[in-house]
Amino acid sequence: MSEKSSSDQKDPSGERLQKVLARLGLASRREIEDWIRNGRITLNGQYAKLGDRCQPGDRLTVNGRAIDLDALDEPTRVLMYHKPTGEVVTRRDPEGRPVIFTQLPRPSRGRWIAIGRLDINTQGLLLVTNNGELANRMMHPSHEIEREYAVRVLGQIDDRMLERLTTAVELEDGVAQFDSIRNAGGDGANQWFHVTLREGRNRIVRRLWESQGVVVSRLMRIRFGSIELPPRLRARTFMELPDELIERMLLDVGLPFEKKTADPKSKLKAETPKKHTSPKSPRGSSSFRRGR
Repeated sequence: MSEKSSSDQKDPSGERLQKVLARLGLASRREIEDWIRNGRITLNGQYAKLGDRCQPGDRLTVNGRAIDLDALDEPTRVLMYHKPTGEVVTRRDPEGRPVIFTQLPRPSRGRWIAIGRLDINTQGLLLVTNNGELANRMMHPSHEIEREYAVRVLGQIDDRMLERLTTAVELEDGVAQFDSIRNAGGDGANQWFHVTLREGRNRIVRRLWESQGVVVSRLMRIRFGSIELPPRLRARTFMELPDELIERMLLDVGLPFEKKTADPKSKLKAETPKKHTSPKSPRGSSSFRRGR
């Protein structure tokens, strides 16, 4: 046999293919297992099998495209991006709307993977990383990573409504509720609230409020897990997280932190805002400032 088998004589210390490809951000482990079953992955010239492990120097392809395994040696990096309304969290949009990845620098290897999403009408904190395993774990329901949002609601709010929203609301895709709701000020029919929850179902914050017959007129994510959106980070700008915050994120989802030496050119400073017209961020108002 001219090509070595994908599983023969493998060092058991090698990593399983689905873990390697998930770390590179190509898909979740479950999706990659389906790719293996469907013959979409080759390892050293052979169709990969479930249980195969990958070693340094191996040749790995997905749908015929060679995979750069050297990207696995890159240190974990995380960017914090202040997403404005009007941008979508995708790489390409068939409708031609602006996408968040065009606002970010290219990593030296691999690609940025968004940790969760924000819909086009939601602004605020969006985290991206080059570590696909970190992204998958941060998004997985089993880790129950808390999200916090600032919400401006139009309508009449009473204590019974708030109690329902923190107890149980039947939505079309199942029961949901906020973990907490805190009044953050406002006058008349427009009121600000800070809400927390531990899931990322599509438009879940809006749908919960709208189930009570009120309208969400502004929505902004201000925290994801232990990472908060700093008031100084303006819309359409980003900053790179320091090692101590990345370590906390990794440990929160059961991943080891291995401090590696990065190329100095890969480290980024907070980006200067580009000239644009965007809605004024409510974080500067006294009713929006995060309480301590």
